[in-house]
Amino acid sequence: MIQVKISISNDLNDFANNFKSLGFKSKSSLFRKALEILISEYKKTQLDKSAELYSEIYSTDLELRELTESAVSDWPE
Repeated sequence: MIQVKISISNDLNDFANNFKSLGFKSKSSLFRKALEILISEYKKTQLDKSAELYSEIYSTDLELRELTESAVSDWPE
């Protein structure tokens, strides 16, 4: 694994020092998990923004709605 030196506030350090009581083997594993959660949340936010953009485009583009409806009408039930 790659090692990284970071600076954190005293409050964050106090929290991280409780890694064992939080169910982690080390401070490093706690920080890795925190970053994994941050990445997951970021991806979800990006996906939500993309869905909103597609929704906006779909709601304002009559031609796109007609194309979608024509494709769905031929879809077997």
